[in-house]
Order: sequence, then C-alpha cells, then structure tokens
Amino acid sequence: MKSYLTLEDGLTFAGDAFGAHIAAAGEVVFNTGMTGYQEAITDPSYTNQLITFTYPLIGNYGVDAAHNQAKVAGCSAIIVRQLAELPNHYAQQMNLDEFLQQQNIPGIQGIDTRQLTKHIRQQGTLKAILTTQPLTVPFMEAYTMIKQKKSPLERATFTTPQAQQHVVLIDFGTKQAIIDQLLAQHCNVDVVPYTTSLAAIDALQPDGIFLSNGPDDPADYHAALPLIQALQTKYPLAGICLGHQLLALANGAATYKLQYGHRGLNHPVKNIATGKTILTSQNHGYAVAADSLADTPLQMTAYELNDHSVEGLRHESLPVISVQYHPEANPGPTDALGFFTEFCTLMNTNKTKKSRVA
Repeated sequence: MKSYLTLEDGLTFAGDAFGAHIAAAGEVVFNTGMTGYQEAITDPSYTNQLITFTYPLIGNYGVDAAHNQAKVAGCSAIIVRQLAELPNHYAQQMNLDEFLQQQNIPGIQGIDTRQLTKHIRQQGTLKAILTTQPLTVPFMEAYTMIKQKKSPLERATFTTPQAQQHVVLIDFGTKQAIIDQLLAQHCNVDVVPYTTSLAAIDALQPDGIFLSNGPDDPADYHAALPLIQALQTKYPLAGICLGHQLLALANGAATYKLQYGHRGLNHPVKNIATGKTILTSQNHGYAVAADSLADTPLQMTAYELNDHSVEGLRHESLPVISVQYHPEANPGPTDALGFFTEFCTLMNTNKTKKSRVA
C-alpha cells in the first residue's frame, strides 16, 4: 500500500505504508540516533509528533516490551528510509511493523529522509499529515479532522526493598527510565499527575519532588506553575526536560521554540563549574532563554556546545536543580547519570538539616 507524507508548506513524499493503515497528523521532527527507536517511539515527549529517523535502516533488532518507556506510544507516525524486513536479536518479541500495528501507529518507508531532514533544518519544524491517499482537501482542513492524542497520566507507586528516600514524581509524561533510575538510587516513587493538589502531595510526605519530561510547549502548562513554586520552597526538587523548562518559568524565566529542536543521542553539554563535557540524550523542541535568567534566582550550570542553549539550572538559595537533557538515557549515553546521585544528595542534606532542627 502506498503512503503519502504532506507538509504544511506543500512538500509531499510518496512511499510505502507499514504499521497501522490510518491517517496521522502532527509536527514532523527528526531523531539522529542510530539505535533506540523503540524507546523513542514510546517516549511521551513525542506525543502527536511524526518521528523521522535519520539512520537509514530502522527495526533491525526488533522490539522487546522491556524497553518501552510508556504503556502506550503517543507519537503520531514513524518515517524511515528503510524498514528492516528480517530483524534479528535474541530478546526480540516482534518486529517493528507488528509493534506499530499493535500500537495503532502508521509508518512510511522508502522516502528520502535526508531530504526531509534538511528541509526541516532549513524551514523549521512543520506540521505534517500522513495518509494512504493523496490529499484532496486543503491541508489545515485535513489536519484539524485528524484526532490528536493525549498522554495518559495515571497515579502509580513503585517501591524497592532498599528504599532510603521517598520521591513524588510529578508526571507531565514521564519515561519509565526516570522511575527506574530513582529506584536504582534506593528511592520509593509515587507518580502523580501534574494536576494533583499541593495538599495531596504533602500528604504523601515526600523527601523530594521530581518534575518529569513531557510533550508540547511549556507555556501550555501555565496552571502548574503555582504548584511548582510552592513545592520548591518545601522540598528538594529536580526537573528533567519539560520539568526543567517549567521550573524556569515558575521562577520568572522565559522559554522559546527552537528552529528544529534537539533530538538525538550525541549532544555535547559542558558543565560550567567543572569544565567537563559529556554526551547526552536529548528530545525537546523548546529551551530556556539564557538572557531571561538575569532577574531570577536561577543560575545556569551547563550549556549545549552546538548552540549554547541552557542545559542546566540551579536555584541560588534552595535545593533545586534541573537539566534540559535526559540523564536517564534509554536510549543514549549514560554520562549524565550523576544527576540522580546529586538529587539524592540534596535530599540527604535536607534530611540532616531537619533532624538537627528537631
């Protein structure tokens, strides 16, 4: 079956359909990772986006449910140069085509993903529609007819026998790998939707608060800012990706939309204090405006070497830290796992201070 990818500026690609044979609409973005396609597809930060994988062969090691970052994949569609026909891996449970059918996500293969990626880099992120027939109605009319997805947010509890801390994770669309890393740091984790009240969070008696990643423009979450403002004065707090951006907004900084975002596994980030550079996994379309930090209590702790965008923040007087990149990886390098250790150190220090006062 043929498939057609139509961009809002009129550029159209024709290829072969795979996965679910349904229409899809959303922002078309690109991911430069050579591996990790399953983790990207199930990352809630990609909700309502059509993911273009720049590596030419995708699906060659199949799919293993253990690597899913969410129960339901929220992306709109998958775009590849070539879909692997005979994947081979000892742990694979199904191929990518079968997985996308199971998740009700369409795909297109056989198009020039290099041309598409260069176009996005030149024009900026664009809206796109994937259909099994050429469009016969105006683009925006078709776009609004295709239903957009919502990232499901549910209350959940994760425990470990060696628990030393209790973390409440504010869920804007969290990855499972973040929860796994907190468990590895001997933290019990209560996951709560970002609409949860301050009183309900206080009742859980956390040692610390974690703001998750998630999809969309951080400005869309304006209603959550008062909660973050209150939480940071009561508990050690850390944020990743969208959580980092929302922390900045809650403290008076501003965010802006990147031309085509950062989505890949090899973004270099420099720590200002140590001078050390690490490679990071990133997936975001917005960033914190560096010049907006001047009149806030936030200090920049790290920046991206390619475009000097803000990659880390620290509150000048509260135990509050955040990073724009994904220290939990999955997929990607594990250079930044120390962020979780740093957060646990903040919680331990805060506990010690409380015990002395008591």
